[in-house]
Amino acid sequence: MADPIILTVQFDAASASFFETARRTHFPPALNKIPAHLTLFHALPGDDETRILEAVAAAANRAPFKVAVDGLMPLGRGVAYRIASESLASVRRTLADAFADDLTRQDRERFRPHVTIQNKVTPETACATLAALSDGFRPFTATAEGLQLWWYRGGPWDPLAAVSFSG
Repeated sequence: MADPIILTVQFDAASASFFETARRTHFPPALNKIPAHLTLFHALPGDDETRILEAVAAAANRAPFKVAVDGLMPLGRGVAYRIASESLASVRRTLADAFADDLTRQDRERFRPHVTIQNKVTPETACATLAALSDGFRPFTATAEGLQLWWYRGGPWDPLAAVSFSG
């Protein structure tokens, strides 16, 4: 059985840099092995790589779109930026339909788009981070420019492909 494939959103450079800086600031350094990301699917079947790439390419046949970074989200043992976008939800629904027979339990759960910037800390540390970030938070927009596919091989993710929105 092939390693699973992870599917994430590719943001514009400024937004990606913002999220990455926040992640480097707040994520425990010894555990921060992957870049800041918004996961669409956690474990697509790696033995179906060609079919997955074709479905992702078809879903990317659309113009880049704005997403709202509209708040912070407590994760219990971490913090994330909450993302809202009907266009993003539509892309995910299209791909969920394409992969319906292959989705894991986690990928069948309700989609709550977010970018995790802190995880695996104590609840007290997470609450302090949430309070500190909430104090100066102002909603903003980011641009979803495409989709990224990654191999999950038990450690840091290995890039598989990046597919730009091109509609």
